[in-house]
Amino acid sequence: MHIHTIEGYIQNIYLVEYPDKLMLLDGCCRADVDTVFNYITEQLNRPLTDLKLIVVTHMHPDHAGGAHALRKLSGAKIATSNAPGQWYKGLDGILMHLTDIALAWWVAGRLNKERRNLWYSRYLDADYYLATDSTLPDFDDWQALHTPGHTDRDISLYHIPTERIYIADLLVKVKGQLMPPFPVFYPKLYLNSLLMLKALKPQRIMFAHSNEMHIDDIDFEHILALVPKKPMTHWRSVKAKARQALNLKRFSQS
Repeated sequence: MHIHTIEGYIQNIYLVEYPDKLMLLDGCCRADVDTVFNYITEQLNRPLTDLKLIVVTHMHPDHAGGAHALRKLSGAKIATSNAPGQWYKGLDGILMHLTDIALAWWVAGRLNKERRNLWYSRYLDADYYLATDSTLPDFDDWQALHTPGHTDRDISLYHIPTERIYIADLLVKVKGQLMPPFPVFYPKLYLNSLLMLKALKPQRIMFAHSNEMHIDDIDFEHILALVPKKPMTHWRSVKAKARQALNLKRFSQS
């Protein structure tokens, strides 16, 4: 087993290679579809049909955006959490889907990337829905661990033999420091997910948006102190900024 780390549009792409099959640890951006296709066919000199499984850890644009297109090209299956329903359901889901695509474009701008088409379906049509602690279909050396908090359906992927884990957006690095992501919809679930990761004690941790790290290099006590007590969401952020602007206006008029 070998894990290739590929530079994606705004995130790391982890492609797991075996002699007879390939697996993507996340569904990438829509803008990454050609990147994955070219890497498999040109760098690895393998047919795209060797891609057998695409895992979607959660529904954000840089984790689910390329999944359907890559399945159509390769014939791979899609696996995801068995959380009930669709993340982007209803009117709120439509607005949140649009907001998350806009946030992905904002991140791309910060990385000096040109704007690319990131549109993807807000509904995921998966082939497998994974219970916590279940092994991945046809990749039974990998285990799906439910790590919600960022959303209600985040999963992390643990390679049992090497004690190496991909945690997607469970932690992000800002100005060189690991911290909780934005948003955190479910703070209590998020705290439990961090405590589970700490107790698991994997040897190495792979992140969606920073370099792989050894477990001993992560200050869990500092990170746990940063866990929000209340949800940090798009709408709460907008409301807080609106209140701040209103207070400044009142202050200037007084």
